[in-house]
Amino acid sequence: MTPEQVAAASKPLVLELGEAFSRCPSTLRRARLLGISGWAFYITGRAGALGDVRAETVAAALGFIAPEAVADGWDAAVRTVPPLEVAAANLAECCRWGVATLGDAPETSRLAGLLGRAVDAADGSAMPLFAAWRAMPVDDPAPGARAAVALLLLREHFAGAYLLAVRASGMTPLEAVLAGPEGDAGAAACGWPPPYPPVGPLVRRRLWAEAVTDRLVSPAFRALGPGEGAELLNLLTVARLRLRGR
Repeated sequence: MTPEQVAAASKPLVLELGEAFSRCPSTLRRARLLGISGWAFYITGRAGALGDVRAETVAAALGFIAPEAVADGWDAAVRTVPPLEVAAANLAECCRWGVATLGDAPETSRLAGLLGRAVDAADGSAMPLFAAWRAMPVDDPAPGARAAVALLLLREHFAGAYLLAVRASGMTPLEAVLAGPEGDAGAAACGWPPPYPPVGPLVRRRLWAEAVTDRLVSPAFRALGPGEGAELLNLLTVARLRLRGR
């Protein structure tokens, strides 16, 4: 498999696995312990790696969430907890989830190793959120924790690449959400208020943006040797089956 083929095939797996910990009840309990809402924890936990920045900067980095919705979560959190502290709590929950869900089996260690090499090789240019997360220290050496964090990082890499591709296609982030599989419901979930523009003319642009995303992410997978791309896909598939079977 070529690196671009590995990127395209791994994308849905990484996107699902890389955010699974954020929906875990234990992660949501961490928000309450910090004294903030679940939404504030999601926004600040994800963007807090950027440090003490303005909500406008966070909205630009996240891209696909409406700026007003970003500001609601970010401003509410930073009045109570420093952003980096929320990000560190989010990272701790990611590690905890990885240990509990992915375990320490030999295949988990192998998954962590392959993902880690891809993360290290990824180009962070014009992807501030991915670069900020890659700079966050990870203290938990357990294979499950390392695999979970690498999945989080690759998810942010895919998201950053997609945002770049969407803007290059001439679409706005809202238009890209509307042209995606969740349509109006996805736009509403991301905080964008109706009325929404028509979707029809946008679908072809979105497909182009998806292909460009795969190309932008593909250098990360050039770090893998012959056959390791297919091995990574198999390990990701097993991890997803384990997650869905819980």
